[in-house]
Amino acid sequence: MKMELSEASRIVHEIENAVLTAFVGQPLVVQLGLIGLFGGLHVLIEDIPGLGKTTLALAMARAAGLGFSRIQCTPDLLPADVLGLSVWDANQHAFVFRGGPILANFVLADELNRASPRTQSAFLQAMQEGSVTVDGNTLLLPEPFFMVATQNPHNFVGTFPLPEAELDRFGLSFSIGYPSTEDEETILIRNETAWPVMAVKTVADPETIQQIRIMVQSVHVAPAVRQYIMEIVRSTRTQADIRLGSSPRSGVYLQQAAKARALYEGRSFVLPEDVEALARPVLAHRLVLASQSRMAGKDAGTLVGELVSRIRKPTGL
Repeated sequence: MKMELSEASRIVHEIENAVLTAFVGQPLVVQLGLIGLFGGLHVLIEDIPGLGKTTLALAMARAAGLGFSRIQCTPDLLPADVLGLSVWDANQHAFVFRGGPILANFVLADELNRASPRTQSAFLQAMQEGSVTVDGNTLLLPEPFFMVATQNPHNFVGTFPLPEAELDRFGLSFSIGYPSTEDEETILIRNETAWPVMAVKTVADPETIQQIRIMVQSVHVAPAVRQYIMEIVRSTRTQADIRLGSSPRSGVYLQQAAKARALYEGRSFVLPEDVEALARPVLAHRLVLASQSRMAGKDAGTLVGELVSRIRKPTGL
């Protein structure tokens, strides 16, 4: 049965409300997480421990009715600990594959940059192709597949910086930040007797999430808006402050995120404001700043904002 746009938007907001019963913080953070989920764009959250990254991920998984798997990354984590491995079965007299935690609808890779580069590479195929290869055999991941990764700030002890190729596969990246005084009091009240995540209401299931993802694909992008996306992406490649600009993949992800935001707002078409609102979380983490910019204390997100402000938004769509 085909889902209507109004029904899809209603379910998205029901999931959002369910998540907000456990996660306390800026609603924009939840919105970005849901844009990633329904846009099929993996999410990277960089922040210090204890700000609710795990709570956000688990609440989203429970509200969406998705099978959840958590991978706690450490320096001694091996690729087989992520993907699974073949073990000898004495009864069958053969090697039998035992799948790893990556084989879930919703995967949380906690503190991803604490894993070694070898183990980090185990996530790349899953993120890009929705499959994993073990012992020469390729296995499709369950649909929908969605990954949220967290990482500690780079100056923390025991971290391995994520390479540019891996960063480019995350559709969105953002931080949560410290809560306001009112939010912190709410956190204390909600956690006084129990962990609120366990009470999050399930309002959807994998089939529903997959249907909404299909609907996102049908959201219309006008040629003028597509040109606007291209101008933003291409502008990152010609700035003296930026040594490595955005890839063509980032343009695809920005368009997809804008389509997901449009559906979130109950629209069947993308507005330039959707693109403008998502340029920073989609593009900033992919940029490599020039050395003089880093020494001057410039920030990639701020540079993206400056570039977007210089580009004229299309009108009369």
